[in-house]
Amino acid sequence: MRITLVIPQMLRSTVGGAGTLRLSLDEEATLRQLLDELAVTHPALERRLRDETRTLRRYVNFYVDGTECRALDGVATALGDGVEVRIVPSVAGG
Repeated sequence: MRITLVIPQMLRSTVGGAGTLRLSLDEEATLRQLLDELAVTHPALERRLRDETRTLRRYVNFYVDGTECRALDGVATALGDGVEVRIVPSVAGG
């Protein structure tokens, strides 16, 4: 199964400047499995997405085909073939 991961500008240095990554995962993969794959193939990126307990960092949002993962099943969100996962860092200010 092929997944497209869209990388925001601020994280592209962790993946050699790429704006997107195309990953192959097993059928019936989840967002957790995608992040586990990144821990092997792009560990610098994965460390910016999850903390040392492998919990999603609060300031990073993941959109699966346009829907934020926390509105779905979080890291247990199922990923289908051809799905687009977009990393969107939170923006704060005052």
